[in-house]
Amino acid sequence: MKLFIAGHQGMVGSALVRRFAREPGASLLLRTRQELDLTQQFAVDSFFAAEKPDVAIVAAAKVGGIQANATYPADFLFANLAIAANAIHAAYRHGVKRLLFLGSSCIYPKHAPQPMPEDCLLTGPLEPTNEAYAIAKIAGLKLAQSYRKQHGVLFHSAMPTNLYGPGDNYHPENSHVLPALIRRFHEAKEAGRAEVVAWGTGTPRREFLHVDDLADACAFLLRLANPPDWINVGTGSDVTIKELTETVAAVTGFTGRIAWDATKPDGTPRKLLDVSRLATLGWRARTGLRDGIGQTYASFLAEKVAGGLRG
Repeated sequence: MKLFIAGHQGMVGSALVRRFAREPGASLLLRTRQELDLTQQFAVDSFFAAEKPDVAIVAAAKVGGIQANATYPADFLFANLAIAANAIHAAYRHGVKRLLFLGSSCIYPKHAPQPMPEDCLLTGPLEPTNEAYAIAKIAGLKLAQSYRKQHGVLFHSAMPTNLYGPGDNYHPENSHVLPALIRRFHEAKEAGRAEVVAWGTGTPRREFLHVDDLADACAFLLRLANPPDWINVGTGSDVTIKELTETVAAVTGFTGRIAWDATKPDGTPRKLLDVSRLATLGWRARTGLRDGIGQTYASFLAEKVAGGLRG
């Protein structure tokens, strides 16, 4: 199996490489962003024409936290639309047997029922702070579904919840909540600060999936003869941001005070995926949150020492 992993240097792509490197019969086809710009249609089409992968996983995306999404909506919408359209169309044109497109739980409405089932898609308004990214991911999901319906190709999608793990982006402003907290508490501990300020009220609830569990779920989905057009991938349990923050503080060894800045946005009140469909098919996440945060903090420290910390 000649497997193209788009976005293999990102957190998700790196986890997919780790997982499929040990898959019997898998030959990995990888390109850096400098070697292949997935937003450029001609370049993507030429790549698929020349390499003709058997299977493709589209893990490449322009990603960021609340602030990045709110500040650069045009960038997020264009880049992610282009990546999805170029990869899916080129895969179809050049005979890719199977394609798995990775989306996000933010595709579901802001006030979706909790936990969020797959069929609540397009039943209400999106969360405004990441609407551009969500629209692009919905378009990619629908594109894969439409190519499957019209052309009979086995293109399908997975919608993971909030991800974390080795290789995350720790940018002080543009990262997601969990890596942002790891960096903030680590630096506060190192500097001997007595207080760390956390955004919002701490009341929203979030679900977190270790990226290695997602990679394992992708391998599972690619083995299914008739997978759903799209399926949720998560743990099925959530925590408040306050609980998450206190856990990160404990794991990093910060013993000072946590202050909450309620002038900062909370985002969606709750985001918990209904993962019953995937559980029925036979897959469940294995990594507990505290253990996963501990592993991620160890990776953060190793990446920092090696000079390879993203952000």
